[in-house]
Amino acid sequence: MPRYTVDFSNDFDKLLSELASMKSLPKAEIIRRAVASYAFLDNQASKSSDNKISITDKNDKVIKDIVLP
Repeated sequence: MPRYTVDFSNDFDKLLSELASMKSLPKAEIIRRAVASYAFLDNQASKSSDNKISITDKNDKVIKDIVLP
């Protein structure tokens, strides 16, 4: 398995630590999931230049639209 050395700011490391603690997962797993999520979203958004990703509530009301560059 490839290994990487990455420098993060203290704020990023704090956020990463909080996420890992909340999910009871290692930091590396949080990063793997983030990259996998980004790859999926980018793939979906790139199918058309007009695509956007929407976050909705349980009633399908749009809370936030996201457009990936």
